[in-house]
Amino acid sequence: MNSRDRVFALLDGRPVDRIPLMPITMMFAADQIGVKYLQYETDYRVLVEGQIHTAERFGLDFVSCISDPAREAGDLGAAVRFFDDQPPAFVESEALLADKTVLARLKVPDPCDGRRMLDRIKAASLFKEKVGTDTIIEGWIEGPCALAADLRGINTLMLDFYDDPVFVNDLMAFATEVAIAFARAQRDAGVDLMGVGDAPSSLVNGAIFGEMILPHHIKLVEALRSMGLKTRSHICGNTTRLCAARASIGYDIIDIDSLVSMEVARKKMGPNQVILGNIPTVEVMERGTPDLVLATAVECYRLCGPNHIISAGCEVPRSTPIENMDVLREYATSLVPVGAAP
Repeated sequence: MNSRDRVFALLDGRPVDRIPLMPITMMFAADQIGVKYLQYETDYRVLVEGQIHTAERFGLDFVSCISDPAREAGDLGAAVRFFDDQPPAFVESEALLADKTVLARLKVPDPCDGRRMLDRIKAASLFKEKVGTDTIIEGWIEGPCALAADLRGINTLMLDFYDDPVFVNDLMAFATEVAIAFARAQRDAGVDLMGVGDAPSSLVNGAIFGEMILPHHIKLVEALRSMGLKTRSHICGNTTRLCAARASIGYDIIDIDSLVSMEVARKKMGPNQVILGNIPTVEVMERGTPDLVLATAVECYRLCGPNHIISAGCEVPRSTPIENMDVLREYATSLVPVGAAP
């Protein structure tokens, strides 16, 4: 079973030869090939090289186009600050939608005309050329709340949930259309799985998520599935109060961070939901010993059960010891679930 077959089998409920290993690596991958992060996030050829090298070196079951959350917003005109060896940052004091009336003038961009969105599309195409059908190719888009926060400013958006819910709904509807267009372009370039990052959702309560964010995710997932894509939801932070709602959306894979109990997540999401995670990124992956990494991974699997993908709860820190990544590879290779494929 190659990596692509393994992941698809798990998502389709068929036997697998072993549990997949799919940690997010971005700065870690750039460091593995000795490049500054600015190169990695702005040149698709460098990103592809780093991802393929890291996947091969550590036995990962996917390669990913993920690099930072500023592609869609940047191409829409948001103020983005770049650094030599760190991810970009939004300049919230210069938010594109500081004036809410600007939303009415925004148009869904053609991803193939956008500088940074096009770079990600080129990454997907190059991945397809280099890994073919051997490895899952993951695309990435910003979720409704994430892109809304990128355009409006995260602190201002949190106030908008209470002060102007109609505007928030319009903004997230626009963000969803941007996501769908960007996803379609990446699908056409060769991705199999679409990751949806929506970290700001972890800051709201269950009622706001259910009433104002969840409907846009449902529309997004329906669109992604109509394109033939598998789907992955990534919301880092403490999403315990959102677990049941997240499971109701229909994502094939749901990432849970280490702030969420794996036992609680499984109980709230049901036995059939594929859950990815949730090894702590700092205290275990970055600062722990290989023995601690292994023990934590074993416990995650024990609590989660077979519909599980081995991963840190969020991005693997760049200073994670090589030995800690190696032990995950060894564990994944040895972990054969009940009813495994021959």
